[in-house]
Formats: sequence, C-alpha cells, structure tokens
Amino acid sequence: MKIRHVRALAVFGIALVALTGARGSSGGGCDNHSSSSSSSGGSSHRDDDSSGSSGGSLPGGSSADKAARDITIDECKYDTATKNLTARITVTNSGAPDYDYDVTMKFMGAAGGSVVPATASKTAIAVAAGASESAVLTTPYTGSGDGSEYTKCEVSRASRS
Repeated sequence: MKIRHVRALAVFGIALVALTGARGSSGGGCDNHSSSSSSSGGSSHRDDDSSGSSGGSLPGGSSADKAARDITIDECKYDTATKNLTARITVTNSGAPDYDYDVTMKFMGAAGGSVVPATASKTAIAVAAGASESAVLTTPYTGSGDGSEYTKCEVSRASRS
C-alpha cells in the first residue's frame, strides 16, 4: 500500500509541475535542422529562490517535484543519423544522499497540431550526492517525414530513489 501512496504523490507532483511550470524543464525544442543545442539556456533551476515564487507547492514539496527540479533539458532534437527523437538532459543532485533517477520525456508538436506525442524513458540514472550526470533519452521516430513536426519536449515524469 505504501508504493501506491508514493505513486499517487508522484502523479500529483507531476500534475502540479505541469500546471505551474517546472523550473528545471527548459523545454528545449526538437530542431532537426542543426546539430546545435536548442534549449532556451540561460536560467538555472538551481537558484532555490524562495522569495515570492508562486506555484502552489508546499515547502519541501513531493519527491517527484524535487526530482523534476533536478533535471535540465540541454537539447531536444530529431537525429537524422539514427532516425530517433533524442533528448539530452543533465541531472543535478544537490542533496546529501546518492540517488537513482527515473525520467520520462514527452516529445510534442505545436499546440493545436495533430502530432501524436512520443515518449522516451531512462531508468536508474545514478547521481552521487552533490554531483551532476548527463543522460540521453531516445525513442524511434515513427513518422514518414523529417521529424520537423516535433517542436518541443518536456519532462513528463521524474522520480528518484
């Protein structure tokens, strides 16, 4: 029964992050026209600013919320060589214990478009306390075009244990 409770909290946390906007998810675009990074860059989610930040999360937040804040999207693109949708992320663990992160990315098209969302997952991304690790999440491109219909990606699930 404890696992169900944790899962329910994780789902609630993801829904909360989706509704309020995750500071750690920069939402880089899927850019198949260049090999350069397409993340918005600049701002860091590691600022831990508690002065006037709105969003509805309680101090401490849920485990899923904390895991999502530890993730930065570095690049999101269609890889022409492998014909995969690819997301490069950095997971930063500023906590005291070591954690294993499970991350699911969602690739989407423009709002109002007819693109079927695609997902990519990676489990057991080991990140030592106070360290950062990079990871690549991929999923096969199932379309018949050049992948340009996928314009963005976001963290849809994140957990740490």
